[in-house]
Amino acid sequence: MEFISQLGLVALGSRLKALSDQLYAVADEVYQERGLNVQGRWFPVLRMLHDQGPRTIGEVAAQIGQSHSAVSQLATKLIKLDWLQVQDDPSDRRCRRLALTQQSQSTIRQAKPIWRAIEQTLLQRTAAVDIDLIKTLEAFESVVDESLVEQISHNCDANAAAELKVIAFQPELRAYFYSLNADWLQKFFYLEEIDHRILSNPEEEILQPGGAIFFAKVGDAVVGTCALIADTGGVLELSKMGVDPSYQGLGIGRALIEAAIAEFRTRKGTQLHLETHSKLRPAIALYESVGFVHQATSKPDSLYARSDVFMIWQDPSGEA
Repeated sequence: MEFISQLGLVALGSRLKALSDQLYAVADEVYQERGLNVQGRWFPVLRMLHDQGPRTIGEVAAQIGQSHSAVSQLATKLIKLDWLQVQDDPSDRRCRRLALTQQSQSTIRQAKPIWRAIEQTLLQRTAAVDIDLIKTLEAFESVVDESLVEQISHNCDANAAAELKVIAFQPELRAYFYSLNADWLQKFFYLEEIDHRILSNPEEEILQPGGAIFFAKVGDAVVGTCALIADTGGVLELSKMGVDPSYQGLGIGRALIEAAIAEFRTRKGTQLHLETHSKLRPAIALYESVGFVHQATSKPDSLYARSDVFMIWQDPSGEA
């Protein structure tokens, strides 16, 4: 789940689904060890009918938070397996209710100690890491209400209206150059001494020797940065690129790279290269898409212990 976890809240549904599948698998293994032919996915329906008596499919769906279709499909399966039976409602012949069979009632009695042990274990484990999971879930459930779609749509419109701009270095933005890069490095690696020196003194380390620094802004927010570090003979290095995680996926990294390439063209540079690490696959895919080509070996005189990928830009248009 490493990739899904990196996507943050936008992939929360997928992450919760994976966690749900994992918990169901644990329950199923315990049931099998105890000789019970029952599945964890059946628990909400069986437990509700056990505690509240016969109910319609619609009533079950509303109470356990699943769709009518999902409950109907599961009910059909459990009826065939003799776990559920259908009863007519004496007060309304058009209404049919689901009820437990003698087999399911007997098995549920055997399953109750297991349910208690599952709850005990999860409570012990969540307490050990200082999580009140039930209260947290209840709080989050209050967030996911009918107004969520409307608010997301509003934010989509606001994001579309906020213009993305790439600007050159300004002294008042110096702190963003450090923070955006430091946050990124600490997420995947660590700050090396050379990182701290360059990020702390961008004018002296990058601008005065002939380099350039760019910032990406969305509206008034500074959301990304990168640098061109100058070497002798028109050689430039694309380096120190970081994007605010909450703005990733909006083309900000590409916009910064394109600004750097445009500056390289203006200067009529002789070579534009970069160093990165092989585990940063999305970043490498972006570099490849704008014309950076892998070299056979790492940069011979690399200053970074973390670097194991060396790429040189080749103009996709074929221009010199």
